[in-house]
This record gives sequence, C-alpha cells and structure tokens, in this order.
Amino acid sequence: MPIGFAYTLVVLLVISSILLTLLVLLHRGKGGGMSSMFGGGVTSSLAGSSVAEKNLDRYTVLVGVIWFACIVGLGLWLKLAQQG
Repeated sequence: MPIGFAYTLVVLLVISSILLTLLVLLHRGKGGGMSSMFGGGVTSSLAGSSVAEKNLDRYTVLVGVIWFACIVGLGLWLKLAQQG
C-alpha cells in the first residue's frame, strides 16, 4: 500500500481527534458543562434546544465513527506493511 494512504489517515485522525474533543466538551453535563459558556444555558429554556442537543449527539457519533475507522485503518495498514 502506498505511504500516502497512511499520511491521509493520520491527518484524518488528528482532525477527528480535535473535533471529537471539542464536541464532547460542548455536551451539557449535570452541571451545564462548557455548552453553557457558549449560550447553551440561555437557550435551554427554549423549545428548540432539544433539537440542538440531538444534532450535537449525531455529530459526536459521526466524528467518533470516523475516528474509530481511522484507528482501525492505521492498524490494518501497519499490519500489512510489516508483512510485506
């Protein structure tokens, strides 16, 4: 396999790691979390806040799946690179 594939996976892994960290920090915990810093506390009384939380959950899951796929892809690439 070409080395460019590994570099692409590493770049995707770094980007998805940063995004995943930010998305997890934006979630509202029991105490309001960091999402209240960005206006989450103000909009929690509005009717549309549940839609925003659901979308945040979906984005977090999507980025988590991309992150996991990058980890598995790099592991498989390293295994194939050691064999050949």
